[in-house]
Parts: sequence; structure tokens; C-alpha cells
Amino acid sequence: MNDVIIIGGGESGTGAALLAKKLKIDAFVSDFGIIQNKYKDELINNNIPFEEEGHSFEKFDKADLVVISPGIPSDSKIISYCTEKGKEIISEIEFAYRFYGGRIIAVTGSNGKTTTVSLVYHLIKDSGFSVALGGNIGYSFSRILSAKKDYDWIVLELSSFQLDGISSMKVEIGVILNISPDHLDRYDYDMTKYARSKWILAQSVLEDGHLIINEDDHWINQLEQEFPVKANIHRLSANIPNTTLSSKDDDLTFEIKLKGRHNLFNASVAVLCAQILAIDNKLIFNRLRTFSAIEHRLESVLVHNGVEYINDSKATNVDSTKYALEAMEAPLIWIAGGTDKGNDYSTIQRLVSEKVKILICLCKDDSKLKEAFKISVADIHTTETMDEAIQIAKANARNGDIVLLSPACASFDLFKNYEHRGKAFKESVLKIVSESS
Repeated sequence: MNDVIIIGGGESGTGAALLAKKLKIDAFVSDFGIIQNKYKDELINNNIPFEEEGHSFEKFDKADLVVISPGIPSDSKIISYCTEKGKEIISEIEFAYRFYGGRIIAVTGSNGKTTTVSLVYHLIKDSGFSVALGGNIGYSFSRILSAKKDYDWIVLELSSFQLDGISSMKVEIGVILNISPDHLDRYDYDMTKYARSKWILAQSVLEDGHLIINEDDHWINQLEQEFPVKANIHRLSANIPNTTLSSKDDDLTFEIKLKGRHNLFNASVAVLCAQILAIDNKLIFNRLRTFSAIEHRLESVLVHNGVEYINDSKATNVDSTKYALEAMEAPLIWIAGGTDKGNDYSTIQRLVSEKVKILICLCKDDSKLKEAFKISVADIHTTETMDEAIQIAKANARNGDIVLLSPACASFDLFKNYEHRGKAFKESVLKIVSESS
């Protein structure tokens, strides 16, 4: 391999460029937009050439391989051009895998990926294995390998976009948590196309490996029938999660600090991964008790005057918000809205009617939210600023209420990403509550 062109200068693209440099492969980074300063500085400091605010198509003619970041649409002009030229196009995940000699635990799903991979990593990281965590969380797979290459296991969170570009990658343990509508704008609003992208992970599990699936999921069951795989298949229930660690000597019923039945399912998946690695049940039991909520995922920010403020900014689709609503056991002031991705709110109308007393639409376009919940919620407000959303919530909250940010939408109308939105929520809560104190 002589020349690699990497499309996208974010975490994945910069990670791929750093790995290429380590491997003495000539790499060029091309970004249609503006590269963030932190990544641009890395490229400059490592003498990696790049361009931004547009692609020089002629540069792609000489490339042996094109590596794409997950945010690059498959129908973009540059991808079409590379396809017409017969270039091999792979994802950053596939690129990194080709230079990795260890084993992989990979997790995908529409919801719960971040919590599950974090739990898996937490359970196995100090058990005699050299382990890293990355992919769609934290550092890219390529960046991890650019720093160190001899891990026993790498735990990867994988999105459908990352799975779309793999061809040869094989994993020892694959997990598909669930498949529900998300990112349909990238899949021609065709749920079947999106679901099949998720199933690519199942087809990547080694024949003597382990595939863990949600036995209650309609799409997973359908895909298993349509595209059977040769692997050791483990079926776990999300509706009735297993919380028992069984062994010859004893049975331990585990507990976790996280809210919601869905997190018990995520924990049961992580436990099974650890057991496949032959980690002792008592060690698993003790580590589960020390695992705390992930930032932006049902994260309790504070309790003030009997009102709890919860940051669930990572709930960027309806199904994720459904899990959050199910986990709440107090009257809700619900902050929702953002960039709609083809949402169907009918699946949560009953929950909203039962639990939500006030809906605050935090978005530029509130029409779809208002139409969906005008009968379910009597009191609906709209704002385009987080501060005003928290002020409205605080003015209407009573002792025992919960103020829940669980948007069910992407963040790009008002915020850079869900992290930016979650941080804004926490900052506004702390500022406005402290002012009143």
C-alpha cells in the first residue's frame, strides 16, 4: 500500500492518518468542511498533509485506498467519484482492523451501545488482560492502534455508519442490543436498509465466536432468519433481564446504580461478555456495584427543593427517550426536540400522557412535537435557548418532580452535538438553581 486518502478530518480521520504515519503509509486527509483546530494541530505537528473546505478530486486518482469517516454520506459527490474510479473504499474501523492482531468485543444497537461497552470495559479491564475502549466512543480504533498495538482485547462501540464500510473485520464477541428507527435520513427512510447495516456485525462474528442478541427484538429475529450466521448464539431478554450470576458454588443477584430496566439488560449483556472471558462471578458482582452513569445518559445533575434534574442528552431517537420515560417514577417536566430524523412519536404517546405534565420544546421547529402531543400534554412551551428552558422548568416544578432532558432528536439545529447540548443543560441548571439559592 502506497497512498491512502482519508475523507474527514475529525476523530476517525485524524486517527487513521496517525496510524498510517506509524505504519509509514503516505496519507492525505481531505475534508469538505473546516477541520477543528485540535485535529488540524495534530496533522500539522505530525507532518500529515491535508485540505479543508473542499475536495481536490484529482488527488484521489492516485490513491490506492480511500478511508472514510462515519459522518460521510455514501451518496456524496466524492464517494460517487471514487466509486466510478474503481477505488477501494473502506471505513476507518476496517482500516484499523487490517493492522490489528488482537481480539475484539464489538457492540452495536440503536440504543444502549455506550453504556454497554463502558460496562464491558469496566468489568474486564483489570482482569489480567490488556484492554482498550474506543470506536464510536472516546478514541477511534485507529488512534488506539497508533499509540499501542499489542492489546489482548479492544472493546468497540460501532454505529451503523461504521459497519457499512467493513469487509474483512472479524470479531470474537459481537453484540446487537436492539434495532429501532434511527438515522433513517441516511438510509432513504427505509428501515430494512438500516437494520441490515446493523446485522453486518452479526455476519462478522467468527464461526467459533459468540453472538449476543436481544431475543425480544423483532428486527433482530427477522434478520437472524433471513441471514443466519455460524457462531455461538446467546439470546438474552430485554423485557425480563437476567440479573443472576450463576455458578457451581453460588448464585449472586447483582445490582447496578443505573436507572431503568433497559440498563439491567445492558448489564446482563456485559456480564455475559465477562463470563465468556472466564472472569470470576464475585469479581463481576463487585465491579457492577462500582459502575456509575455515563455523562449525558440518564445523568442526575442535582436535586434542588425536591426537584431532580436529569441529563439524557444522548437520547437522540424516540426509542432511547422511551427507555428514559419508562425509568422515571415521578411527574415529569420533559425537555425535548432538535433535528428530527424521521421520528414516529406514536410509540411514546401513552408514556407521555401518563408521566409528563409539561413539555418544553427546545428546537427551531416545534410543529411535529406539538402535533404529536397536543392531546397528551396540556401545557406545552417552546424556546430556542437552554437557559429559558430551565427557567420555565424551574418556575413550574414542584417538590417530587423530575426535569428530564431527553430530546428524542439530534442536536444540530441549536447545538454542535449531543455533548454540547448536555453540557449546556448542566451549566444552565447549575447557574439558574444557584442564583435562586
